[in-house]
Amino acid sequence: MTLLGAFPLQPAPIHVSDEVLDDLRVRLTLTRPPLDEGNGDWSYGVPDSYLRELVAYWRDGYDWRKAEAAINAYEHYQVSVAGVPVHFLRKPGRGPRPIPLILTHGWPWTFWHWSKVIDPLADPAAFGADPADAFDVLVPSLPGFGFPGPLTGFPDVNFWKVADLWHTLMTETLGYDKYAAGGCDIGGIVASQLGHKYADELYGIHIGSGLPLDFFTGPRAWDLARNRPLTDDQPADVRARIIELDHRSASHLAVHTLDGATLAHGLADSPAGLLAWLLERWNAWSDNGGDVESVFTRDDLLTHATIYWVNNSIATSMRYYANANRYPWAPAHDRTPVVQAPVGLTFVTYENPPGIHTADERVQAFTTGPQAAWFNHVNVNAHDHGGHFIPWENPDAWVSDLRRTFHGRRP
Repeated sequence: MTLLGAFPLQPAPIHVSDEVLDDLRVRLTLTRPPLDEGNGDWSYGVPDSYLRELVAYWRDGYDWRKAEAAINAYEHYQVSVAGVPVHFLRKPGRGPRPIPLILTHGWPWTFWHWSKVIDPLADPAAFGADPADAFDVLVPSLPGFGFPGPLTGFPDVNFWKVADLWHTLMTETLGYDKYAAGGCDIGGIVASQLGHKYADELYGIHIGSGLPLDFFTGPRAWDLARNRPLTDDQPADVRARIIELDHRSASHLAVHTLDGATLAHGLADSPAGLLAWLLERWNAWSDNGGDVESVFTRDDLLTHATIYWVNNSIATSMRYYANANRYPWAPAHDRTPVVQAPVGLTFVTYENPPGIHTADERVQAFTTGPQAAWFNHVNVNAHDHGGHFIPWENPDAWVSDLRRTFHGRRP
């Protein structure tokens, strides 16, 4: 349901001070690179040869003010929700009955990773689609990930606590009596928690993964393989895929869950170190064919990295993993499925589990597997193109799938 009357908040465009940007350039100038012989193929991690080029461009060529102007082409707001400072972008819907839609990002995302789908969702007619499919699009920054600045007073931040904040934002602060939610990565389980706890007040959710809400529960939450061993009788392709997925995520989950604060001391002090840690995931998790700049231009990479840097947000962004385990999810009800709101899902074959090779197999593996029982799934799709950052890498697929999820579910 759309709001009646004017939007209840005053816009607050984002702005990074010259002092913060000057300090960034000084730190980039003083970067001391590591010794990194024999790593041109990225097999040991991010190579110094590539990072050094990016650091030089960040210092001398990249234009944050240009990126800031593009970001500020949208409405931005800052508001306190239950004592937590929240920033969000808004694009009002253009259509007969736009429904409010809150989109939540993940790690190492920023709110700007949604930028390619905002306009088509808000103004479908401008993109040759039916104006009846319009959404009033809101894209918040996860608290502690970026604007409005460093997060204090919320040391136990995690996904299910953010879901409560989002519900308060949408219903009490902004006055919507019903809304829709979407998300990927951490944002996917935020949206799932909304669809679990507040199903009656949602039109539905659309997510980019089918993670169960208890994914981070248990003594080995950092183990992506969930204690499943490699065995000699596994097919070669299955074994290779298990190892490949471990390489993508093992250090990420282990460090963020077990030792994030230690790492943060280095990343909060060194923009080059911060960039390297983010870049490794942007490279490994995107469907880029070995060329990360085929998915993210250098300006794109540095816009996202600058958002992390200027807000000193790396420590609190990593805290989500440990806190999902330290403060484990508990069900709000015992009904089945757990997520009772209508659920749409968009998968990509780049993230296929072992033994699954095609888009059709991915859909079938989900709908016939144990994860499907968690969701009131009404629309399940998979695509050959795109990686972890689906709305950025394959925005047309995301928009089409999301519209299909909510088709016929409007007031």
